[in-house]
Amino acid sequence: MQYSFADNDATVELRGELTFVDHSVFRAMAARLLQTKAPAAVIDLGCLDFIDSAGLGMLLLVRDEAKRANRTLVLRHPVGQVKRIFDISKFETLFSVQP
Repeated sequence: MQYSFADNDATVELRGELTFVDHSVFRAMAARLLQTKAPAAVIDLGCLDFIDSAGLGMLLLVRDEAKRANRTLVLRHPVGQVKRIFDISKFETLFSVQP
């Protein structure tokens, strides 16, 4: 997984694959994302090609951390395999997902 920040670190764009091996990098990225003062933290998934069950779990952990910080976590632009996994797992019921 690769990532880049935008909007004064309130938005992060993920690229490549989000899998178990990305856990430590993802946690560091999430900590930086949640340090901003913006009311919503945005993870842009438009360039993410693949996510596995561990990746889904990592998103759930960030959602929980955002909630504890009184922040909203928004997942933006899931496409391809990521969107299919979200549809199958009903992630739109657990997150704010923007097309």
